[in-house]
Amino acid sequence: MLAAQPRFWHDPLFFAAIAAALLYWMGLSLTTPAGSDLAWPLRAPLAFLYPALLYPVVEELVFRGIIQEQLHKRLSPWRLGPLSHANIFTSLLFTALHFINHPPLWAAAVFFPSLVFGLFRDRSGGVTAPIVLHVFYNSGYFWLFAQ
Repeated sequence: MLAAQPRFWHDPLFFAAIAAALLYWMGLSLTTPAGSDLAWPLRAPLAFLYPALLYPVVEELVFRGIIQEQLHKRLSPWRLGPLSHANIFTSLLFTALHFINHPPLWAAAVFFPSLVFGLFRDRSGGVTAPIVLHVFYNSGYFWLFAQ
């Protein structure tokens, strides 16, 4: 059984994952110019809220709450460093499904954040931490780059 750490906000790695998102956005802004209208979510709230809030919640409930949990129960356990087999397989599936609606490079780019979300699913024993991280990652990305 997975060790539960219900207070993910006390986990220093959780804040490192938040910092990683900030660094990712900074790096992305060096190669992709950020949008000039940072107030666009106020004018098109649904266009922002669906990918920034709704999709991450649904995706984490399905991928981390159902799929990753079932893989933990059904497969023999092994790890690659801090990453569980269930996290790796779930992240591969999560990434593969992003190829349906995204350009290949953007679809592939979700693999590493997916591993982070899965890591916090394993560390916390629940889906709240991955949901918070996914919402944070998506909110920043869509706010800055998807106008």
